[in-house]
Amino acid sequence: MTDPVLVRPYGDRRDDGVVQLSFVLPLPAGERARAAAAEVARQLGLSGVQLAAMEPAAEGYTFFVLYGRTAAAVDAAALEVPEVAAHRHGFDELNEIARREVGRRIVVLGACTGSDAHAVGIDAIMNMKGYAGDYGLERYPVFEAVNLGAQVENAALARACVERRADAVLVSQVVTQRDVHRENARQLIDELERLGARGRVIAVLGGPRIDHRLALELGYDAGFGAGTRPSEVAGWIVGEVLRRMGKSLH
Repeated sequence: MTDPVLVRPYGDRRDDGVVQLSFVLPLPAGERARAAAAEVARQLGLSGVQLAAMEPAAEGYTFFVLYGRTAAAVDAAALEVPEVAAHRHGFDELNEIARREVGRRIVVLGACTGSDAHAVGIDAIMNMKGYAGDYGLERYPVFEAVNLGAQVENAALARACVERRADAVLVSQVVTQRDVHRENARQLIDELERLGARGRVIAVLGGPRIDHRLALELGYDAGFGAGTRPSEVAGWIVGEVLRRMGKSLH
C-alpha cells in the first residue's frame, strides 16, 4: 500500500491552507459585526483570520468575505467519485458513427423545468451556436434536438417525451435555494415513471451545482456540472443509445 498523497488548499503558496469564506450575518455593518464574522470563521476551525470585505446586504444585514488558514487535507486518490464516462469524438466523426450504427435521428428534448427561468445552461448545450466554439446539439444532423426553453412544467415535459418518442431528455437546474433543484428534478423522474416511460428515456441532469453522484441519487442516468461542453453531452448520449442497442461507441 502506498502512502497517501495529501492535498491542501492553496492561497499564496502551495500547502499554505489559505481559504476564502463568504457569508451574511443578520447584523448592521460595524465593529461588532466585524468581530462576530471573525469569530464565526474561527469557530469553523480557521486560524489567522483576516477580513477582506464588509458590505451592507440589506437593512440590518452585512455580507462578509474573510480569509483564514485550515489544517484540512485529503487524499484525493482515495476518494470514490462517480464520473460520467463521456466519449470524446469530433463533430463529423460522432455524426458518422451515429448515422451508421443507430440508423436514424436521435430525439433529444431539453428544458429548464419548474419555476427555474435560467435558460443559459440549456441553451449552451442545445442551441446551434453552442458554447465556446463547441457546437450545440441542434447543429448535429444525427440529433432531432428540441429546446423547450424555461419554466417548463415537469408533467408537460414528461408528456412531451412520450408524444415525441424522445430518446433522451436534458434537464437544467440553476436555482438551488432550499434545495428546490432536488425536488424539482425528482418530479420529472416521478412523472416519467407514472407514464411508464422512464425505462425508455435517457434522463440527463445538468447545472452549476449538479454532479454525477447527485444525478444518480435523484434517479437520472447522468449528471453534468459547470463547464460541460455540448460535445461531451452529445458523445455520452450517442454512447448510451448504442449501449442500449447492444452496441458500443468506438
